[in-house]
Amino acid sequence: MKTIKLLFALAILTIGFSSCTNEMYMEDPYVEPGISLNQLMHSYEVWYIDINESNTNGQIPFMQIAFTLSFRNGVLYANNNLAGIGTTGNGFGVDIGYYDVYSTTLQLDHDLDGVWNFEVEQLAANRVRLYNYATNTSFVMYGYQRSNFDYDMVFYDNIHYFLQEYDAWEKIYTSQAGAINEFDNENFLAFLPDGYGDTFLSSIDAPGTSINNLYWDYEGIYEVMDFSNTDYVKALTLDYDFLGNEYFELYVVNDETVELYHPYSGTTYRFRGRGFIPYLKSQKVEKGTLENRGKLRMKENNKVFDATKFKAL
Repeated sequence: MKTIKLLFALAILTIGFSSCTNEMYMEDPYVEPGISLNQLMHSYEVWYIDINESNTNGQIPFMQIAFTLSFRNGVLYANNNLAGIGTTGNGFGVDIGYYDVYSTTLQLDHDLDGVWNFEVEQLAANRVRLYNYATNTSFVMYGYQRSNFDYDMVFYDNIHYFLQEYDAWEKIYTSQAGAINEFDNENFLAFLPDGYGDTFLSSIDAPGTSINNLYWDYEGIYEVMDFSNTDYVKALTLDYDFLGNEYFELYVVNDETVELYHPYSGTTYRFRGRGFIPYLKSQKVEKGTLENRGKLRMKENNKVFDATKFKAL
């Protein structure tokens, strides 16, 4: 995770767009009139895919796996993982295929998902919509330079995907000041992708146990919610079904470590990710496996956590 503060480039994003057969014309005073589509895609180093503004049908997997795309001399790059975003590939991500430009059409040739054609509509100086006629699917992207792209904000806005990027999370620290509670016995957690129904797994196996030998004692539903007064701390709830619920304040220490603070006991726990899952390409994996699981980003209806309405154990 790379700490870069966002310079609010969105202040100039109210400019209209018109097109003709061979060129994409813009009236933005900061961009040369008559800029071509190829020039436009090269104008920004990183294009963030705003999944909430997009109209997805789940039919173009690599577009829903990626957080960002970059177009560099015919090679298509993507940041598919949050762990390492901002540093992997110098911020561009990993090589996932090729691209070409034909008039107002952007052709993406993904290494696994094949060739896809998108009609490009410019919505503002650094905002475009990619539309695929075959699937009636569209994606909205915002362009940034690496120097003014807030990798941290992307990280925290999509943090539940980060929890899914490791096969398991092993407890490595428990503070001594907290009151004794049931969660003290939980040594491993796993968070399955959204397609599994926001399922988490929990194990009391001894620290150091091989991931392949873990016995998952509990299965329940988890949810990550926002706090009203901060963007850099999240609320994590674990629903143990008949055992009840647990609520934690979720902090990110680094790309492989998270901290869970349990307000009701005053205990702080740290978990380290084990079995990193690099989403280099789109992957189709049978439900129930933990290795190389695929994920598709979905529209998010972020909830604001209200501790007064939470019923703890």
